[in-house]
Amino acid sequence: MDKLLSMEVFVAVVDKGSFTAASEAFNISPVMVGKHIRSLEERLGARLLARTTRRQRLTEIGQRYAERCRLILADIRAAESGAEAMRTAPRGMLKVNAPVSFGTQWLAPAMTDYLALHPEVSLDLQLNDRVVDLVEEGFDAAIRIGVLDDSGMVARPLMLYRMLICASPSYLERAGIPKTPRDLAAHQCLDYSHWNKRVRWMLNDEDGDAPELPATRFRSNNGQALRMAALRGYGVVMQSEVLLGEDVEAGRLVSLLEAYVPVPRPMHLIYPHDRQPTPKLTTFIDFVLERFGPEGQSAKPARRRYK
Repeated sequence: MDKLLSMEVFVAVVDKGSFTAASEAFNISPVMVGKHIRSLEERLGARLLARTTRRQRLTEIGQRYAERCRLILADIRAAESGAEAMRTAPRGMLKVNAPVSFGTQWLAPAMTDYLALHPEVSLDLQLNDRVVDLVEEGFDAAIRIGVLDDSGMVARPLMLYRMLICASPSYLERAGIPKTPRDLAAHQCLDYSHWNKRVRWMLNDEDGDAPELPATRFRSNNGQALRMAALRGYGVVMQSEVLLGEDVEAGRLVSLLEAYVPVPRPMHLIYPHDRQPTPKLTTFIDFVLERFGPEGQSAKPARRRYK
């Protein structure tokens, strides 16, 4: 028999004083009430009620067991009430994973607005460029860049992830302006060490050939480090618009070779299937889609260009 139901029936017998009153409370027969009590006694190996033809009373074990049952049932009701509350209003810890550049530059600032809207939600934002297992690592949602594997997750498209090729005005005045990818052979190109050979500076020229680049003197696994080197006038950098866009808008960097930049990659918000997602997740999804949905990708500010 259902142990928790039997505990509830037992407490009702104690509180209401009879099998008949407990049976009416649970809409079952007095005989069934007796079966629940016997089920508990068999589990415990002890009598809970001393019964005669006229009355019943708790045994010493029954009295202590009834007290513990009340505490357990109260904890269960509190847990159910808390779960119900989490289903009706955004609250609790929201654990999100995102790539470093997008998460640092765009998602983290936006999330302060989200948290202001939902004061009972807390955020654990984990930034790295590896593909995490949402279920295994306990994430509610993640931002993914690139073509998705068939992971069984819900995937909502976001704005495209665009790349820029840039250099500072001081560098271009000193080293000249590259007009085609082949011209980069004469420039100091800042290299991103996470790129593999198929991705590294794959810019097609008019003949469809990828340019040969010189060995770089500055290489890093962090786009922010490459950005800082470019701002200091050290060379040409290729990184995401997320990372370099504000510098271009402000004139600190100049957009180059726009006809040759890599094709924009898709970006998605992914999260596990759930027939009844929590309000904290649904509000987060709505917020991210509103801020970074595909309709926003046409609203990009004009960039400063060298003619």
